[in-house]
Amino acid sequence: MFIDIPEGKDPILYVWGELVPGIGPAASAFAMSIYEHSTLGLREFEAARLRIAQINGCVFCQDWRTERDGAKVEDTFDGAVAEWRTTSDFDDRTRLAAEYAERFALDHHGLDDGFWQRMRMHYTDREIAELSMCLGSWISFGRLNRVLGLDTACVLPSHAGRA
Repeated sequence: MFIDIPEGKDPILYVWGELVPGIGPAASAFAMSIYEHSTLGLREFEAARLRIAQINGCVFCQDWRTERDGAKVEDTFDGAVAEWRTTSDFDDRTRLAAEYAERFALDHHGLDDGFWQRMRMHYTDREIAELSMCLGSWISFGRLNRVLGLDTACVLPSHAGRA
């Protein structure tokens, strides 16, 4: 970790909540709103989120699985995301979500008319705007966690007993 964390403090709670009180809590609220208010289907949401996690290299984000109403994507989903171009596990919307995530993160200037035509065949304007906001959040906050070394300090609730 590249920031000194006071003894006894949780690194995530400290950085996101206390260290920069005028920014951290607002950033945290935005990051949480993505999960609380998204109207995207779970598979396309997770395909986009995981592709950004893979690109960012955030260990915590790659390990995380979003749960909605007790449902999660299958255990092998992250492998399918890494192979989004060729996997047979994705429908068109899920594949486009992974593609958009990758292009948004690595080549946003290359999003051409052909890409947008395909997106508009499968997504509404509202969904495109929502997915874009999600991608922006995941890129910025996943990279923040990775760059500061917070991604390896996080312990998933399901892993808390093993920590």
